[in-house]
Amino acid sequence: MSHRLIIQVFEQYQKSRLQFVQTVADLATRPQNSEILHNAGVMPMLRSLMLDTVPSIQQTAALAVGRLADQNDNLAEAVVKENILPQLVHSLASQNRFYKKAAAFVLRAVSKHSPDLAQAVVSSGGVDALVLCLEEFDPGVKEAAAWALGCIARHNASLSQAVVEAGATPLLVLCLLEPEMALKRIVASTLSDICKHTPELAQTVVDNGAIAHLAQMILSRDAKLKRQVFSALSQISKHSISLAEMVIEAEVFPAAFVSLKDPDDYVRKNVATLMREVAKQTPELSQLIVNCGGLSKVIDYLGESHGQLRLPGIMMLGYVAAHNESLAMAVILCKGVPQLALCLSEEHEQHIKSATVWSIDQIGHHTPEHAKVVAAANLLPTLLELYMDTSSSEDLQAKSKKALKNILQKCTYVPALEPLLYDAPSNILKHVVCQFSKVLPHDSKARRLFVTSGGLKKVQEIDAEPGSALQEYINVINSCFPEEIVRYYSPGYSEILLQRLEGYQPEDSLHTPPSEGQ
Repeated sequence: MSHRLIIQVFEQYQKSRLQFVQTVADLATRPQNSEILHNAGVMPMLRSLMLDTVPSIQQTAALAVGRLADQNDNLAEAVVKENILPQLVHSLASQNRFYKKAAAFVLRAVSKHSPDLAQAVVSSGGVDALVLCLEEFDPGVKEAAAWALGCIARHNASLSQAVVEAGATPLLVLCLLEPEMALKRIVASTLSDICKHTPELAQTVVDNGAIAHLAQMILSRDAKLKRQVFSALSQISKHSISLAEMVIEAEVFPAAFVSLKDPDDYVRKNVATLMREVAKQTPELSQLIVNCGGLSKVIDYLGESHGQLRLPGIMMLGYVAAHNESLAMAVILCKGVPQLALCLSEEHEQHIKSATVWSIDQIGHHTPEHAKVVAAANLLPTLLELYMDTSSSEDLQAKSKKALKNILQKCTYVPALEPLLYDAPSNILKHVVCQFSKVLPHDSKARRLFVTSGGLKKVQEIDAEPGSALQEYINVINSCFPEEIVRYYSPGYSEILLQRLEGYQPEDSLHTPPSEGQ
């Protein structure tokens, strides 16, 4: 009888421990409970329960720690201060798959908050332990480990390097071949996080054969997988010409263009980002995208998207056009300018407007023909307005000013130039007047219109410093017209005429009435 009573005491103690740890794990799912649990001293209790002899108690204690650490960085720091990490890492090697998943969750929950907390995981040997988990048979363990490695790698290059040096890359690439969709998604995301920091890290991923496996997934029906695949290919492409060429060689285009119509916003955005990263590298890579029909696809994408989703597409058009006048003309022929004009009018975020202005500049600054298309779309007054608007950001004002200057220096389209004579400040006005001084000497029709529309009168009203470039341009314009016309439209000329009238005496002989009988 006494033996049974003693056993019952131990069983009751085990049940109580299990009930306690399960209750804490449930409470930890609600953010409002986390501080209360922490202040009640739950961390040291959970630490001791993670060393429990009962596996289910160990696993649930680890799950509770992970849930608490996941809530905020203060609780994650508490996990580090409580020395839970070394204990967790040490026990990873000998525990079952359920514990390994829970332990990997704790390492992820701690490392996601900041580089310092991620470094604490690295210093505790967490990365090596997680890499060993990638060799486990259970896909759930692999997924949990890959996710934790991604949370470490995403912070900076040195943490990403620690993941690579632990031998994670070849194992992550092998995981792409696993049938489980959730594992594929997490692994593609982790590879993207490794690649994004430096060309060397991206090259390591490429050297392990990642591009070919990623390229095979771009036509997957799983939107979440495609998001990560296109993100990873973008992060590889952005670093160098050679890496972008390797992505192209995997025949990603034109197959990827289909996904610009994907129902998932982030799939579409990441495809546009990939196109941007490839296009910016060289004219040849841009030309390849153009030849595949990529420009019209991106312009359609801009018409169907709004806000942040538009940004990579807007910039892609700018990068293509920046390379040379032929590629800029390709953007024009695909009706890129009206679409950018629409983006400029519809978007309110300053950085999106800045990117749009920059792209318009890249299209319009090549030749008079390019500038005329931008001017004919009535974009010059819009650029001037953005430059003059005090609510525009410094970056938007600077880009608008630069775009105006660059396009005006090529623009010979008189109908678009003339309105700027009345609204532009002196630093922009000189570029407008300069263009008139180039056009008017060679175009009699333009000279006539310049007079009848009031342009010549406006030029006479400009107060230019003697000897300045602006004054020189005005002199050239004035030399295109007869002197009396220039005088007629000069300020004060009507007063001069009135003065002459007041001092004018008619000759008597001409105005004496004839005598009678004559």
